[in-house]
Amino acid sequence: MSSKEKKSVTILTESQLSSRAFKDEAYEFYKELRKSQPLYPLSLGSLGKGWLISRYDDAIHLLKNEKLKKNYENVFTAKEKRPALLKNEESLTKHMLNSDPPDHNRLRTLVQKAFTHRMILQLEDKIQHIADSLLDKVQPNKFMNLVDDYAFPLPIIVISEMLGIPLEDRQKFRVWSQAIIDFSDAPERLQENDHLLGEFVEYLESLVRKKRREPAGDLISALIQAESEGTQLSTEELYSMIMLLIVAGHETTVNLITNLTYALMCHQDQLEKLRQQPDLMNSAIEEALRFHSPVELTTIRWTAEPFILHGQEIKRKDVIIISLASANRDEKIFPNADIFDIERKNNRHIAFGHGNHFCLGAQLARLEAKIAMSTLLRRCPNIQLKGEKEQMKWKGNFLMRALEELPLSF
Repeated sequence: MSSKEKKSVTILTESQLSSRAFKDEAYEFYKELRKSQPLYPLSLGSLGKGWLISRYDDAIHLLKNEKLKKNYENVFTAKEKRPALLKNEESLTKHMLNSDPPDHNRLRTLVQKAFTHRMILQLEDKIQHIADSLLDKVQPNKFMNLVDDYAFPLPIIVISEMLGIPLEDRQKFRVWSQAIIDFSDAPERLQENDHLLGEFVEYLESLVRKKRREPAGDLISALIQAESEGTQLSTEELYSMIMLLIVAGHETTVNLITNLTYALMCHQDQLEKLRQQPDLMNSAIEEALRFHSPVELTTIRWTAEPFILHGQEIKRKDVIIISLASANRDEKIFPNADIFDIERKNNRHIAFGHGNHFCLGAQLARLEAKIAMSTLLRRCPNIQLKGEKEQMKWKGNFLMRALEELPLSF
């Protein structure tokens, strides 16, 4: 691209990336970026200058690049550090998603034993019971909003029980989660989100006090034990880790279940194929992860050392954001990338990330989606979209590809 062409490029803002209009047109936009502008300039307000990555090979390379840091303290000097945008920021950001080795390894080790293959398989009967119970409530009505009635409650019940938190609080988690993943520094949004995050911090403080008095065999009690030993987990890290597990423990799965169902409703030939060949469910889940990636954009990475990419210098303190959704539609990696094909072979998608920060709960999300979808198709064989697919609306959200609702009749 010539210097003249570079000057003509429109710089995207975070508010544009977060808009519903962008979500509606994103895949066509990404396709053009992969062809001619694989490194696209962003203006991220108080976070500064950024770059959007759209190609698969670049994504793989950068997700493992040690010049990129998740913890901005590993990039900025004391004088350069930006002031906290939110009063409660410090209490909710000291988690493994925002950390680099060796801190990242220490934090991940504290929770990864709860997400081993053996531990996840032990949840199968529990997840099946939850799926059946949720469908018992809506089946007599012959109608449901998949998001509210099924895709959201299933994973939030599972992670709540794993963590040892009251199920009656799950609707609060939904509001708080949205405040956390709603990336914006618009003054009115900041004020609202800060208020909600303040509520979340107060909730966590109360929850931890109770768990200290009455420890149990749950994950939060185990984390409190690690915090009490001093060297393994600070108080801020404890609150941040609980927050991350609550949010990440359900947000991705809600979108996976919803987006898989939506893709099947929009591709009736694939739905019929899955009905005829239920053993294709695992493959269908992987294709949904690729086709409508639940996490559309990664959280930010800071450039610690300058480097060159596609002839452009990426400077120290620049922000890198990777479009997992675009990488998973890269034509050079996935033949017929815009076709939803539940029999796709060699599906090397990166919907759960890549490298050190590969999603710890990927196996749990896959199991929840498999049980949820298999149960839905078995119990509601005549399920169909209520309304036109063009009427379905993607949420205006920076990180996620999430439908506002998905009305179904059966």
